[in-house]
Amino acid sequence: MLKQLTARKSVAAINREIESGPRLKRVLSARALTSIGLGSMIGSGIFVLTGTVAANHTGAAVTLAFLVAAIGCGLAAICYAELASMIPVAGSAYSYTYATLGEAVAWFVGWNLSLEYMMSAATVAVGWSGYVVNLLEEFGIHLPAQLTNAPVGKTASHTLQTTGAIVNLPAVLIVVVLTWLCYVGIRQSARLNNWMVVIKVAIIILFILVGLAFIDTANWKPYMPANTGEFGHFGWSGVMQGAAIIFFAYIGFDTAATTAQEAHNPQRDVPRGILAALAISTVLYIAMAAVMTGMVSFEKLNVSAPVAVALDEHPELFWLGLPVKIGAIVGMTSVILMSILGQPRIFLAMSRDGLLPPQMQKVHPRYMTPSVATVITGLLAAFFAGVFPIDVLGELVSIGILLAFTAVCLGVLVLRRTQPDVPRPFRVPFAPVTATAGVLLCLALTLALPHDTWIRLAIWSAIGFAIYFGYGYWNSKLRLQAAAG
Repeated sequence: MLKQLTARKSVAAINREIESGPRLKRVLSARALTSIGLGSMIGSGIFVLTGTVAANHTGAAVTLAFLVAAIGCGLAAICYAELASMIPVAGSAYSYTYATLGEAVAWFVGWNLSLEYMMSAATVAVGWSGYVVNLLEEFGIHLPAQLTNAPVGKTASHTLQTTGAIVNLPAVLIVVVLTWLCYVGIRQSARLNNWMVVIKVAIIILFILVGLAFIDTANWKPYMPANTGEFGHFGWSGVMQGAAIIFFAYIGFDTAATTAQEAHNPQRDVPRGILAALAISTVLYIAMAAVMTGMVSFEKLNVSAPVAVALDEHPELFWLGLPVKIGAIVGMTSVILMSILGQPRIFLAMSRDGLLPPQMQKVHPRYMTPSVATVITGLLAAFFAGVFPIDVLGELVSIGILLAFTAVCLGVLVLRRTQPDVPRPFRVPFAPVTATAGVLLCLALTLALPHDTWIRLAIWSAIGFAIYFGYGYWNSKLRLQAAAG
């Protein structure tokens, strides 16, 4: 059993399976992959989590938290780029880990990537709901609170309790609509995403340029509020915990990697798309966080629509409120779309290896998309979006992706040693230092997350390994091939 749990697939075997397995349409260029990355990254991280992290963990030092998260994400992104150029397959970190750290770790990473994508779609859908409700109220349309809030909430002691609400209906509806769009085709999804990226980037730049004139530097003092005596509540521990939570804002480049099998030239275009999306989003994040905390005291930003609060603080900017709120809604729509787009391709890769039922590999004969996996992703994401609040969902996303990034950074080190002669169209510079730093920083950020997040991760992982030992272990193609040989 131990031998099977540590069994690895060769890079050559994975690449052969790309040609013999289910075919997906190759329609994505480097520009489209950059847009997919931006579509996934620029959303609730900048429009929602900026406010909650500033109010609860960092104060104005939320810009520093963004920078710390960007460094960790940058190290992981460089490692992703090397592995994506070597193994241009749907499955992303799951497939890379299978080739480097073995089947059991690959399952753990793949299962937690599922947590990342589904919770990402759900988290952003909750933020989307908050902005839509706020916008409708401006037009005199008031939706019942019982249908726009999560029925489960988080207490100050980090436990869950009921809130009296029934379901967050707008969050559920947007997930369902975008799941249908992902079902009918990658080209349509990518085209819509391109337009949404243009709109939201333009709105963010407009907000930054206009907001500069309304910054009150008194709102930045103190830049880093003193720690309250509790880990994660301001001070340096607050910055680290804030960076761990806000890491969620950077996960989009992973979606570009999951669509490698739909890229025209994945060895060249995927690394370019990953690194370009990360660089652009980092600049926009830090600039917008600085302007937002300069326009209004961070203490007022603990809401689901903090950009709207910053604008409401300055009545003379009433004309900017509507376009910014629309931009936020458009931005978060593209993030939900890209999250739902990425997850089914993880399921497809795991099914191809025999670790999930073969139905997950089913490709729609007309739309050429992983249809069954897409429907399952949408249903689960809609459930979580309708039931849980944004803070619980955001923390779960962060820990899932941080652990996946850790595995990817380790994978570069392992493959450099075990398969040094495999062609690498993109190479990590100073790999031993870069990859090791990525491992250490990502692990440090996971340790900064609240302890209840680890408990939920343990529960999720226990469910995952129950599925693995009940089905995946016995149906693993690698195990069956070894037994036959």
